[in-house]
Amino acid sequence: MIVSSLLAHMTFLQKNMKCLTNLLLVKTKTKKQYKMKMEYPLINQQSIMKNNKAINHYFKIKSQALKILIQCISFEVLPIFTGYPYTQKFSLLQSHDEQNSTPQRQYQYWDKENEGIHLPSCCGFLEEEQLLTPLRSDRKISKVPFKVLDAPALQDDFYLNVVDWSSQGLLAVGLGSCVYLWTPQGKVTKLNDVGQTDSITSVNWSKNGHYLSIGAYSGNVQIWDIKKTKPIRIIRAHESRVGSIAWNSKILSTGSRDKSIALTDLRDKKDSFAQLLGHKQEVCGLRWSPDEQQLASGGNDNKLLVWNATNFERPSGRYTSHTAAVKAIAWSPHQHGLLVSGGGTADRCIRSWDTLTNTMVGCVDTGSQVCSLLFSSTADEIVSSHGYSQNYIFVWKHSNMRKLATLSGHTSRVLYLAASNDGETIVTGAGDETLRFWKVFPPAQDNCMKSSVIAPSCKDLRQTNKLSQIAIK
Repeated sequence: MIVSSLLAHMTFLQKNMKCLTNLLLVKTKTKKQYKMKMEYPLINQQSIMKNNKAINHYFKIKSQALKILIQCISFEVLPIFTGYPYTQKFSLLQSHDEQNSTPQRQYQYWDKENEGIHLPSCCGFLEEEQLLTPLRSDRKISKVPFKVLDAPALQDDFYLNVVDWSSQGLLAVGLGSCVYLWTPQGKVTKLNDVGQTDSITSVNWSKNGHYLSIGAYSGNVQIWDIKKTKPIRIIRAHESRVGSIAWNSKILSTGSRDKSIALTDLRDKKDSFAQLLGHKQEVCGLRWSPDEQQLASGGNDNKLLVWNATNFERPSGRYTSHTAAVKAIAWSPHQHGLLVSGGGTADRCIRSWDTLTNTMVGCVDTGSQVCSLLFSSTADEIVSSHGYSQNYIFVWKHSNMRKLATLSGHTSRVLYLAASNDGETIVTGAGDETLRFWKVFPPAQDNCMKSSVIAPSCKDLRQTNKLSQIAIK
């Protein structure tokens, strides 16, 4: 009865109004989830004044009746009102007594917990939180690499980190006992050779891209000046191979199979000013936070530790939820204190941590060994590379860990992962001795997040102020 009554009302309004109204339901293919796109109708003001009675009757229709009608309709692209094109859309959010009808911002409402669609009521939104979620269409991510390079002697060792991309656009790759530099123009240069009795176990660029640190199986770490193409220092702070290196502006941190983390100030002649002894097995992952106040370390002892830069005596956070080696570590550049980590074959999980409260805030089982993690600098997205048993690369929306794309092509576990200086491209290295380049992240200029007009972010305010100053000049 409610549905038939609603249809009768709609027919009545169709004869008395010149409004273009329609409902567009879009069927998505991912997990059979459905999203509803809505926008405000462009209502003819003259028609509203002449048909005031019809308008009042129209807005008395209960929102529950609309929900029932939507449930009765198949979730395909289907118009409710005959005679109108599919491109017109329908919404009950605009009040009939507004004198100046103008199109407003589009929004989508998705219930992450109940996996369902939130519908707006005639009085407003069902949840205030939904006002902060702008409607954004999913972009297409190419599942084919645009470049593939052969990398003979690229080691198939889970505990090493021999691929890194600098802020100057130079890609450093450790192949056997040598380090090579590759430019986007395709030029390849051999930087150094540690000899037949040694091998490269890690490479890492300084933040400005002027210096490259090279860890070796012998435990030595070389610092190279790229402009001068010569080593400026050799650090001997470890007794075994150095599999992980991380820079901040002042401190070089190195993790070794000898279970220790050495901290070196390159302005000091000492090999290290501190030794961090929190792990019981090899240290295979190191990352500094964007603000350089915290250092995260992962080990083969299944532990993830966080060290505070103001006190290196003991870790400020100790996370023990992983059940396999923790090599994959990444800090979010978008949220202060947010850290993600991935476990090995026996764990297979990506876990998110709030290091300010030392609590786990999320976990997802990826189904395979997590080898590397990397946050996008241009979007709230994260990419993960995997080993046994799928050898895939996944792109995730970090806020709800929804999988955006699955990239395949490597025939062995994808151990190495790095991002270009523009933030759009990633390079992956695997035991199949190939390097593959993928376009996965959006350009920075096209990723301006539009926040709610009710609660604009500080970033938006700064941008608005900057634009106004430019206009004045």
